Amino acid sequence: MGLARLAALGSCMLVAACATARMHSQDELNSASLGCGLTYGELIQDEEEKKLLIMFRAAPSPEHRECVYKWARQNHLKLVVIDGIQFPEETK
Repeated sequence: MGLARLAALGSCMLVAACATARMHSQDELNSASLGCGLTYGELIQDEEEKKLLIMFRAAPSPEHRECVYKWARQNHLKLVVIDGIQFPEETK
């Protein structure tokens, strides 16, 4: 019986390893954002590269990063953090 359980566990792990990323709705992303202490719109998923979850937040804390990383991993996504954006000065 132990061998059968081990085989079943191995099969489950193989299926989980082959899981592909899917597009998450904006509601799902907002729910994850709020659950990790972020605000609406700070998590987005790239439509062309579905496996990328992008976090836009200036200087995210280690706790924020860890929470979003865990959510991304559970959902077969790779986290990309953009913690600062500088726009060129507008010329007049």
